[in-house]
Amino acid sequence: MQSLFDGLTHASPLVIVCIVFALVFAEDALFIGFVIPGETAAVVGGVIASRGTLPLWLIIAVVVVAAIVGDMVGYEIGKHVGPSIMRLKILDKRRAQLERAEDFLARRGGLAVFLGRFTAFFRAVMPALAGLSRMPYRRFALWNFTGGIIWGALFVCLGFVAGNSYEELARTVGRGAAVAVAAVAVVLLAIWQVRKHRREARR
Repeated sequence: MQSLFDGLTHASPLVIVCIVFALVFAEDALFIGFVIPGETAAVVGGVIASRGTLPLWLIIAVVVVAAIVGDMVGYEIGKHVGPSIMRLKILDKRRAQLERAEDFLARRGGLAVFLGRFTAFFRAVMPALAGLSRMPYRRFALWNFTGGIIWGALFVCLGFVAGNSYEELARTVGRGAAVAVAAVAVVLLAIWQVRKHRREARR
């Protein structure tokens, strides 16, 4: 994330917007989430907004639109060429995760689209799996829009908090929203630490 941040710090506002949009969009539409999770771009965008280069609302809008449109494209890809994608050799090492994602989608339906937004692998494959499973588009769209808005706003604000003060966030989006973001940040940090320790324990 540091290299991405360093590169964007010296870029023009238009380039920043284009790169953040492209990374978030491509994660869901083209499955590059295995390489650069879209949440990284969202957080970096929030940090840059905290420095006054771009307004916070603009970065949130860019990330939310990219997330929603990326999922829509991913859904269509899964609907039309899903079986061919699932046979790609590049996914062989991910078969167990794919099976868990498919099972999660079968059990939770639209809710899996929403919850999958908050896990890197699920976020990259869930739209295509939803299209492959022929989930009704209206149901998919409802959960896609809901997840895209909440996820996008949350991770951009987390980046904003990381790059600026709590008080500045409170003035920008309201004290109630700032409290909620700060609380979620603490929870996410705790989860990240637990997962990190588990991964290290399995090595």
